Amino acid sequence: MNVVPDTSVVIDGRVSERVDPDATETDFTDAHIYIPEVVIGELESQANAGRAIGWRGIEELQRLVELEHDGQIQVSYVGSRATNEQIERAAQGEIDAIIRDIAREYDATLLTSDLAQSEVASAQDVATIYLEPYQTEIGALEIESYFDDETMSVHLKSGVRPMAKRGDVSEVTYGPIGEEILDDETLREHSSEIRNAAQSAEDGFIELTEPGMIIVQFREYRIAMAEPPFSDALEITAVRPLVQTELTDYSHDEELETRLLDRQRGVLIAGAPGAGKSTLAQAVANFLSESGNSVKTMEKPRDLQVGPEITQYTELGGQMDATADSLLMVRPDYTIYDEVRKTSDFSTFADMRLAGVGMVGVVHATRAIDALQRLVGRVELGLIPQVVDTVAYIDAGDIDTMYDVSTRVKVPEGLMEEDLARPVIVIKDVETERPVYEMYTFNRQVVTVPIDETSESESGVGKIAKQEIEREIRSVARGHVQVELQGNNRAIVYVEDDDISAVIGKGGGRIAQIENNLGIDIDVRSLEDHTPSAGANSHSNDHTNESGALVTPEITARHVIIPLEEYAGETVEIAADGEYLFTATVSRGGEVQVSRGSAIAEELERAIDNRREITVRT
Repeated sequence: MNVVPDTSVVIDGRVSERVDPDATETDFTDAHIYIPEVVIGELESQANAGRAIGWRGIEELQRLVELEHDGQIQVSYVGSRATNEQIERAAQGEIDAIIRDIAREYDATLLTSDLAQSEVASAQDVATIYLEPYQTEIGALEIESYFDDETMSVHLKSGVRPMAKRGDVSEVTYGPIGEEILDDETLREHSSEIRNAAQSAEDGFIELTEPGMIIVQFREYRIAMAEPPFSDALEITAVRPLVQTELTDYSHDEELETRLLDRQRGVLIAGAPGAGKSTLAQAVANFLSESGNSVKTMEKPRDLQVGPEITQYTELGGQMDATADSLLMVRPDYTIYDEVRKTSDFSTFADMRLAGVGMVGVVHATRAIDALQRLVGRVELGLIPQVVDTVAYIDAGDIDTMYDVSTRVKVPEGLMEEDLARPVIVIKDVETERPVYEMYTFNRQVVTVPIDETSESESGVGKIAKQEIEREIRSVARGHVQVELQGNNRAIVYVEDDDISAVIGKGGGRIAQIENNLGIDIDVRSLEDHTPSAGANSHSNDHTNESGALVTPEITARHVIIPLEEYAGETVEIAADGEYLFTATVSRGGEVQVSRGSAIAEELERAIDNRREITVRT
C-alpha cells in the first residue's frame, strides 16, 4: 500500500500510530510512505517560528524513520522543497495542491485530517482517507500563575521584575509581584506557549500578527507580545476582566434600560482609561441580548466578555467599514463598537446609526461633554443627535453622568434677538432634566456653551461674542480694536481714528452688514475715548508685575515673535493681563515664534491689539 500523508496528520502523529497489526483503523504495516518535501518545509518553518506543532511534526518523522529501521514500513522523501512564495500561499491551498499531485504521481492514498483537502482530493478522484482531527487539551498557561483573584493585568518585560495591576476599578495599584528579574529566555518560553495554545485551543485565536507585535485572545485573557525593533525589549502584557457586571449594578440603570428598550438608540459610553467603560459595554450587550435583541460587536482586538449568543466581529480585510457593510446585511438590532477613536471609526459609527442600527460606542474622554465634541467636524452638526442621543459617562466603575442629546430651533442661551434663532443641540442631564450645554453654529464656528445660572455662563457666551465681533472688525480695521459688550445684544467697538470710516462704510453699510451677520447692535467709537487698564502702555523687558516679566512681542508677516533671551532653553508661560495664554519652550536663540493664523497666534494678536500686558514667567 502506498500512502502520502499531508502536514495535518504528520503533526498529529496519525501515521506511526497505524503501523500496528492490532490497529482498529487501517494498518500501514509494510506500506510505502511517501513524504512530500513540501510537508518537511512547512514543519521546519513552524519549528523555526517557535511553534510546538512544528516540533511535534518533526518528532513524527523521526518515529517513521525508526519504524523503517525496524523493517515495518518503507519511507521515501519525494518532490521538491516548497519555495517561500508557495509557503506564503499555503492558506490559499498551494501546498495542498502539490501534495495531491504527488499522491496521483505515486498512485498512493492521501491521508489527511484537513476536511477541505479531503473533499477536493475526492472530487479529483484521488484515493483519500480522512481522519477526524484530534482535539488538543490545553491546560493552564505559565503566565496564569502570575494572576490572583484581584489581578487585572500582568506586565512582563525582559530586564524588569514582574509587575501587575491589582484591585478594582475604583482603586487600582500597580507594582511588582516578584523579586526575580525576567530574562529573554523566560519571555520567549512564555510567548511560544501562548502562541501554541491560541492556535490549538478552541477558545483561543490570534487576533493580530505584525512584525514585532502579536495579540492573541486565549480564554478570558487578551495577551499582547512585543519584541524589538517594535519595542525596546521583549514584553508580554496579559489583561483579563476582573468583574462581570449587570446593568442593575450601576447608577442610572433604570433610565438607561428604558432608553435602550424604548427604541434603537445611539449611545456613547465615555470615560478615562481604566474607568470601566468596557465592563459597562459588556453589561449593556448582555442586557440587550437577554431582552430579545439581536446583538453583535465590532472590536479590534476582540476582548469583550459577552454571552455565546452575541457574535463578535473584527476588521474585515483590515477595514472596520467593511465589517459595517457586512453587518448591515445581517441587520442586528444593536451593535457594540469597541473602541471608537479615529475619524474613520466615528464615520463608520455614524453610517450604521443613520442606517437604523442601534449603536453603543466606547470612547475615551475625561468629561461627558468631550465625548460629544469628538463628533464635531467628523459628523455634520445637525446630524449629531441622530447619531448620538445618549451619553453615559463612567467614573470609578459607575455611571456618574448621563446626558440626553436633542435638537431644538431656538435662540441660543444668552442671546436675545429673535433673528438669532437657529438649530441648537441641547444637552440635558437625565437626572436633573436640566439643560447643561448647548452646541450651535455662531458665525460659521461651532461653539459649545455651558448653561448655568451663574455669571460664568454669561461670560462664556460673552467671550464667544467678543471674539466674533473682533474677527469681523479686524477684517476691515488696520489698527487696534477693543470690544466692550453692553448687555447680550449690544457692543461698543473702539478703533483708531483712521479706521472709523472704513469700519462704518459708506452710508453705514459695512457696519450694518456686520450687525446683521452677528445679530448685535454695534456702536463704533475712537480708541481715544476708551480708557485702557492701568499700565497697559508700559511694555518693557526691564519691569515685572505679579504675572511675570513684561515683554514686547513683534509681529512679522509669518510669525508673532516674543524675545526671551534670558530664558533660552526654558519652558515658560505666556499671559495677557495675568490671563494664561499658552506654554512654550524658548529656542536656543532666545525667542518664541508662533505661526500667524494659528489659534494661539490669533489670541496673542488680539491681546496685543487690545493693549493688554504680555508677560512671561517660568
